[in-house]
Amino acid sequence: MELIVLKTNLKEGIAALGKIGSENASLPILKNCLIETQENKIKFSVTNLEVAISSVIPAKVVKDGSITVPLSILSSIINNLESERVSLETKVNNLVIKTENYQAKIQGTKKEEFPIIPKIGNESEYLEIESGLLKDGLLSIINASQGSAIRPELGGILFDYQVNIIKFAATDSFRLAEKTIDENQYKTNIEQKLKTIIPLKTIQELVRVMSEKDDEKIQIYFDQSQVLFRTDKFELVSRVINGEFPDYQPIIPKETVIEVVVNREQLVSALKLTGSFSDKMNEVRMIIKDGVKNIELFSSNPILGENQYLIPAKIKGDSIEIVFNWKFLFDGMKSITTENITIGLNGDNKPAIIRPMNAKDYFYIIMPINNT
Repeated sequence: MELIVLKTNLKEGIAALGKIGSENASLPILKNCLIETQENKIKFSVTNLEVAISSVIPAKVVKDGSITVPLSILSSIINNLESERVSLETKVNNLVIKTENYQAKIQGTKKEEFPIIPKIGNESEYLEIESGLLKDGLLSIINASQGSAIRPELGGILFDYQVNIIKFAATDSFRLAEKTIDENQYKTNIEQKLKTIIPLKTIQELVRVMSEKDDEKIQIYFDQSQVLFRTDKFELVSRVINGEFPDYQPIIPKETVIEVVVNREQLVSALKLTGSFSDKMNEVRMIIKDGVKNIELFSSNPILGENQYLIPAKIKGDSIEIVFNWKFLFDGMKSITTENITIGLNGDNKPAIIRPMNAKDYFYIIMPINNT
C-alpha cells in the first residue's frame, strides 16, 4: 500500500471511529484499526464485535493494499503532525508514516487477522432520512434510556417503523420519551411494519459521528439481527437487542386533571437553582395552590438548608404537591425548543406527561417520587 493524503482528512477519518477500537478491548486485535485502499480513498474500520464503524476519506492512491495498526498510536501521531501532506506506505507488516520533517514506523498485522466486519443480509430495502433530523430525534429521547444487565431491552432505543410514521422510544422504567417522525420527512421502499431495539451505545456512537447538516442523507438497512447506518462518509453496523420492548401505551395519560403551561427557560433555571439544595435522591417538590397563578419549586437539605422558586404559569385544575427527581425532570426539558411547555398531572403518584406547547410529535413521561 502506498498513498498520499491530507492531514485534515486523516484526522476527520480517524475521529469518526470514536472509542470503539479502545485500549479496553477484550482481544488485542480489537485495539487495532483496519486501513485499506478503496478506489482512490482510504477506508478505516474498527469493531468491538458488537458494533463496527468504518469511515472513508479521499486520497491519492499509488498502490493498493491494507494493514491493521493500533488505533491509539495512529491517532496520537496524526493529531500531532504539523505538515498537511502525509505519506502512508506499508513495508512487510509495518505502516510507515512520512511528512517533510517526520517519519514513524508502526508495527502492524495483516488484514486477514482482523475480525470480519458484518454485512447486512438485505440491502435492497432501506430508509433514507436527513442526518440532522435523525440526530435531533435521537437526542430528544436517549436520556430516558440506561444500560440494564437484568433487562437488556431497557438498554436500547425502540425503532418502531409503521410505514407512514416512525417512532423512537426509550425508557428506564422511571421515565419514558417518544419522538414521532412523519412520512413526509423520510423516503423508504420498506412496505411492511418493523420493530427493533438498537443498543443505547450504538445510538450514542451514531449521534456522535452523524452530521448536523440537514442536506446530508443517511440510509438505514435492517435484517433480523443487525442494523446498518450509511452515509457517503461512514458506515455503522450493529447487532440489535433480542427482546420485547415494554408495552408503554397503557401508561401514557389519555387525559390529565391538572394542566400547567409554563415558560421552558424559567422552569429550567428554577430546576437548576432548587436542585442545588436537593438531597441524594435529587428530590424537588412542585407545589400548586388554588387560585394562585404560579407553581412553586421547593427543595431542602438538612445540611445545606432550603430554597424555593416561584414561576408564573397558566394552571387548570386543583391544588397538588408532587415530588420529582429534578434531574429526570430536567432531562425532559433539554430537547424541547418551544418557548412554552405543558405539564399534565393526574395526582402525586401517577405519571406526569410533558409536551412542547402546540406540538404532538414528542412527549416525556416521568414518574413522581412516592415518599409514603
